[in-house]
Amino acid sequence: MFKSFEPNKIFAITSKAPKYVLFLFIVVLTVGLTEALVLSPKDYKQSDAVRIMYVHVPAAWISLGIFSSLALLSVGSFVFKNKNFSLIAKSLAPSGFVFNIIALVTGSIWGKPTWGTWWAWDARITSMLILALFYGMYLLAWRIYNDKEQVIKVTSLIAILGVINVPIIKFSVDWWNTLHQPASINILSTNIAIHPSMLAPLGIMTAAFALFSLLIFLMKYNAELIKVKNKGLDRL
Repeated sequence: MFKSFEPNKIFAITSKAPKYVLFLFIVVLTVGLTEALVLSPKDYKQSDAVRIMYVHVPAAWISLGIFSSLALLSVGSFVFKNKNFSLIAKSLAPSGFVFNIIALVTGSIWGKPTWGTWWAWDARITSMLILALFYGMYLLAWRIYNDKEQVIKVTSLIAILGVINVPIIKFSVDWWNTLHQPASINILSTNIAIHPSMLAPLGIMTAAFALFSLLIFLMKYNAELIKVKNKGLDRL
């Protein structure tokens, strides 16, 4: 089944998708920013500084989700020997890296008024920085190696090793004493330590960031498919 992917058929679908995704992204982002910056309340301790959360938290979630996807796709490329998985992973990685950097930068900006410092070698901050390094190595490997078989092996190894850091990031606030508060949202529990007036814009902004990631992915993936087509290949 996985060997039946054909660039021409895939491109016929993905080439039309970006304009629809862009429209949805603009709509959702507009609603999300209105909710986050205007309608959501101030925090009783952090005041308006809490609004950074609506960028910081979704960026971190998207970054972690994309890297986890890279690892799954890398395992898939080993098991099914299909280069399309590597092509998808390669196209996903840039937006994941961008959101990783956004999470680090906004976390630093948020840390100054709340913790009194721009940076601390907190367990979660440090593990997020390590994730950014794995993203950097992954993207750099695609530029360094010219042999396609070799670069797929190297990048897959980086992704699979790097995904070990994802649960460390997730549970770092529970395993060690950190500056970060424990998770306010747990998908495995009904206990949510965040008011609905803040949860709603957080969810909308996460959806907006996910759409933006999808848009960047489609643009990058289409460019990769065009390269494949230009080489005269009708199968990956």
